[in-house]
Amino acid sequence: MRFGFLLAGLCFSGAAAAMAASLGPVPYWAFPVAAPSKVKPPKPDDTVKHRLPGSKAAFTEAGVNDRFNVPDWYPQDHPKPPAVILHGRKPDTSACGFCHLPNGQGRPENAPLAGQPADYLVEQVKLMQSGARKTSEPRMGSIQSMYKVAKAVSDQDLKAAAEYFSKLQYKKWIRVVEVDWAPVTKVSSHSMLVPNGRWREKLGNRIIEMPEDLDRIELRDSRTGFVAYVPKGSVARGRKLVESGAGAFPCAACHGPDYKGNGAIPALAGRSPSYLVRQLYDFQHGTRGGPGADMMRPETANLDPGKRVDIAAYLASLSP
Repeated sequence: MRFGFLLAGLCFSGAAAAMAASLGPVPYWAFPVAAPSKVKPPKPDDTVKHRLPGSKAAFTEAGVNDRFNVPDWYPQDHPKPPAVILHGRKPDTSACGFCHLPNGQGRPENAPLAGQPADYLVEQVKLMQSGARKTSEPRMGSIQSMYKVAKAVSDQDLKAAAEYFSKLQYKKWIRVVEVDWAPVTKVSSHSMLVPNGRWREKLGNRIIEMPEDLDRIELRDSRTGFVAYVPKGSVARGRKLVESGAGAFPCAACHGPDYKGNGAIPALAGRSPSYLVRQLYDFQHGTRGGPGADMMRPETANLDPGKRVDIAAYLASLSP
């Protein structure tokens, strides 16, 4: 069994330290950090073209990994995006669609943006710019990339991206499976959990979210989703917590009766459980700031690691 990374460099005192300890360490599986390597990765191949079923496009490995020319395998699946989605703006504004995909579905290491309110998306990037929204695991590569983009993006490009993503329909993307044993994983260079051999290990109090088809995911396929292995019984337990309210109010009071969002408040149904756990943890520990975080902090104050897992498992299991 693996253990979560310890949150370094943050000091607590007295009751605050005791509370932080009771909430558990940063869960490595929700904040995956690739192990440092002294070996320089090979240069991406720029000769062999790859293809995906149902797509007329073809991209090399180098093309797939170009942050300023996003591989849009299925342009027919979404409206024509603004330039910032597919090409960004050099040198520091990577294309939004590189991480979040042209259809906004996102991946476990980042946020699923499709269908989220435009005002909410703009607000969150502005909070990153101001330093109000931080992270409990600053070593996570995908988070580092997002903060770099947040500091560099223009107001015009930010507004265009937010409006584009808000008009997309988020689709069922994650298959939630309750198990006792899950595949052994490692952290990829993209801050994602991927299979590490064919072995399995006791799942315990974790969620292991990983690609359904690693080869296609590495090509940044926007039609291939993920499987989330969650503890047995977690979906039912999570439903009770979400419906009764883990804090003062049930989640539907703000996020809507079907958890699909409410005005400027984001949708939760069907979203990545890894992402959801990261947000719950950040709210609890005060690393995520802003008006929404101020409202969420008392709601999450007493969530232990098991409750965070149960809540995320249930919400991820719902239809968007």
